[in-house]
Amino acid sequence: MIRFNDLELGKDADTGGQTLYVLELARALARLPEVSRVDVFTRRVIDTGVSPDYGETIEKIDDTLRVVRINAGPEEYIPKEQLWDHIEEFTDNIAAFFRENDAIPDIIHSHYADAGNAGALLAKSFGLPLIHTGHSLGRVKRHRLLASGLGSDQIETLYNMSRRIEAEELTLATADKVITSTHQEIEEQYELYHYYQPDNMSVIPPGTDLTTFMPPEGNELQSEIFADISRHLKEPKKPIILALSRPDKRKNITTLIEAYGQSEQLTGMANLMIVAGNRDDIDDLDDNAQEVFHDILVTIDRFDLYGKVAIPKHHSRQDVPLFYRIVALSKGVFVNPAITEPFGLTLIEAAASGLPIVATEDGGPQDIMNNCENGFLIDPFDASSITTALLNLLNSKQLWKQSADNGLAGVREHYSWDAHVKSYLKLIKPLVKRAEPLTLKPIRLTKGLYNDRAIVSDLDQNLIGDDESLQTLIGIIRKQRKSTKFVIATGRSLDSALKLMKKHRIPEPDILIASSGTEIFYAPKLTADKAWLNHIDYNWTPHKIRRLLTNFPGLKRQPKLEQTLFKLSYYIDPQIADIDEINQLLQEEDQSVNTQFAFGQCLDILPLRASKGLALRYIADRWQIPLERIFVAGGSGADEDMMRGNTLAAVVANRHHEELSNLIGGKRIYFAKQKLAAGIIEALTHYDFFNTCRAPQEPEQDDD
Repeated sequence: MIRFNDLELGKDADTGGQTLYVLELARALARLPEVSRVDVFTRRVIDTGVSPDYGETIEKIDDTLRVVRINAGPEEYIPKEQLWDHIEEFTDNIAAFFRENDAIPDIIHSHYADAGNAGALLAKSFGLPLIHTGHSLGRVKRHRLLASGLGSDQIETLYNMSRRIEAEELTLATADKVITSTHQEIEEQYELYHYYQPDNMSVIPPGTDLTTFMPPEGNELQSEIFADISRHLKEPKKPIILALSRPDKRKNITTLIEAYGQSEQLTGMANLMIVAGNRDDIDDLDDNAQEVFHDILVTIDRFDLYGKVAIPKHHSRQDVPLFYRIVALSKGVFVNPAITEPFGLTLIEAAASGLPIVATEDGGPQDIMNNCENGFLIDPFDASSITTALLNLLNSKQLWKQSADNGLAGVREHYSWDAHVKSYLKLIKPLVKRAEPLTLKPIRLTKGLYNDRAIVSDLDQNLIGDDESLQTLIGIIRKQRKSTKFVIATGRSLDSALKLMKKHRIPEPDILIASSGTEIFYAPKLTADKAWLNHIDYNWTPHKIRRLLTNFPGLKRQPKLEQTLFKLSYYIDPQIADIDEINQLLQEEDQSVNTQFAFGQCLDILPLRASKGLALRYIADRWQIPLERIFVAGGSGADEDMMRGNTLAAVVANRHHEELSNLIGGKRIYFAKQKLAAGIIEALTHYDFFNTCRAPQEPEQDDD
């Protein structure tokens, strides 16, 4: 959940400091005269457990900046680990918003894996440059969770980790540039990925608002916030050691309390303040946060720290700068003891407020300390190293002042938003200049015909195999010709598809998507769509791919008939050849492609911007047919991206337990009881396709 007004940080594991980074970047970009508009897209949430603000479709900040909330999945709040089945719907609805509001951007910047997935699909569909910031990565998190004692199955159940990593690979394959906050992110995190491309990586440290985060003015101790803190402390005017984070085990708060509690010198000379999100009742928090607070309270009790530790229950984002200034005025220290910290936004906020820092040596704080020289790095697993660092700063007024002054100067030079967006614009301007966005020219409809919906089907394993039911289906389609377009989407080449259609007396479709989405032909003369070919030709070098895969174990080229300019087709033995290894080999040779596995033995290698799903969305735009009125009958794994999102989809009975079984549970995906064409007829009835044209559980749509 995200909003500009009264941003909620620390509400849960999905509202951390990087949420603030996204909004501050958007605000800083919107102030630039070179930028005409910044739109921040997020999922719309209507839930009595959260503010009604998150249900507002548009949150307008000013004429150049707004938050746009998009419907996707259930109305209520769900954690990010449960969003994966709704990414395609989110993407389709963003694309619809672009077109309906004439708001197609010049560039897309995605954050985190789920948005990266959506950004990659949008970038490929519209031919736009994609910038990505990962913030944290799934492969790294999986390693950390395994080390904590969780098993692979538990990790998959809790975090949907394979979906996340797959999305991150797709994003890295698509992105023109990946922005990181530190060099360590590149060296220790992105290098773990098959689609890691060193030349696409750029380090641009995030900024902080120097008009909000500043040294104390001297009146901070008269504030209500200090009065609230003081009521928990016996000697409130002692220096304060501050930790500020969400209540997450990885933030390592209890180790800081142990470091403080085990030192009589520290507890005698300073107080400790823990700001760990907001709470009314600990029992109402999620399990992870409950466990953190339990550990905090137990540790405080173990060292008998009552009267020396303050843990405020509530704070707003607007209170945070005052926390820092109160601590700076007390001559205290800011501590980030996290097990790992991708960047450390709170560290530069604290430094901008005139505070020395003590921070974990793992992650971004290394870069911050190198630039600012304003404190000490510590081993987050060694409480004594935290104790020593704190005592060094608190025992020396000279060292404290030098560290505070160094931090103020370092932040101004390296971490202001002005410096950040200057580097950002320098990075993206060349991408925008050389981009070739896909320009759609709507088809002029023949007078007397109005096609407001479409039936799309694969040939093999769908239409072919039950001739009697096939002819019944063809009769239905002919009867509905004025309202319904007939589309065939096949992995076969044009010639191969036409021969099969002739053999089974399948009439020429209105549109034929051939060669796994790399070719589009229109009736009545099977006219090729040249604009689509120009669009997918992006970074496509088939001669290099053929050379790389020559003699690859378990791969055999399909007959020449199935090879086209934009499709390389192989037979694959999954017992010998591993698709991940093939992808890794191609990526190591700078070949960003789309690989599709179908029917248990067929592997197609396509340009990055080509697939059946992308081709279908392209023709839906050209013919101005809403995706919600397009029925897709899929026959293989290559059809999956046609079936996800806003289309009405069906899996016929003969394909239930094969490559499309992972679609079970989709609200717009029907698993027919009958096979082949009979299953398609059954699914059309299920959706009442020629009348209300909707899933039975969905409300009827207004046609206006």
